[in-house]
Amino acid sequence: MSKILIAIDGYSSCGKSTVAKALAASLGYAYIDSGAMYRCVTLFALRKGAIKDHSFLHDEIIKLLPEVKLHFEFNPHSKSSDTYLNGENVEKEIRQMIVSENVSKISTIHEVRVQMIAIQRELGKNKGIVMDGRDIGTNVFPDAELKLFMTADSDIRTQRRYDELSAKGQHVSFNEIKQNLLDRDYQDTHRKENPLIKANDAIVLDNSELTREEQLKFILKLIRDLTISVN
Repeated sequence: MSKILIAIDGYSSCGKSTVAKALAASLGYAYIDSGAMYRCVTLFALRKGAIKDHSFLHDEIIKLLPEVKLHFEFNPHSKSSDTYLNGENVEKEIRQMIVSENVSKISTIHEVRVQMIAIQRELGKNKGIVMDGRDIGTNVFPDAELKLFMTADSDIRTQRRYDELSAKGQHVSFNEIKQNLLDRDYQDTHRKENPLIKANDAIVLDNSELTREEQLKFILKLIRDLTISVN
């Protein structure tokens, strides 16, 4: 079977990354977390003082971009790819709440998006890629053979995020997490630069009541049907 591009878009904490990782492992594809790339830029800007108390030094952030070098390495223990910023494994650091609170605004900066999208397209030029994010099917890979748009109930998404942070020893209130998700939803869907929208040919996957196994089974069937129709 020829390799294809699989684009997964959707709201925060819908389980996009979890499903994308499992799908990539099942297909023997590479998994690219596009959101992690924007989180790396956010983390770097925070470290360099270009973000202070939610104030963005726009020009300073743009000046920092040439210093941001990203790559992904397969982690045999987690069986997924870890994100590296300038040679440092920052997989844990980019998931912190301070990064989550600022990443949507970082992703609205035109120069940031141009650089990240160029990297994403380079990674996907040979296909065999599962990539998740906010504008993968609409902007990065509009010709992807399979596009999914994931969503879930906001309370369920909040609980998932709460459980994830708690497991990592980060204690944040349920209401604080929910407000953060709702704020990010608004920013993602209202930004001028490639907002989060469903591609016309994307298949909606509402996983509010679906297990990971059920989601994977659903997507694999879509791929089998796609392959049959193409062949």
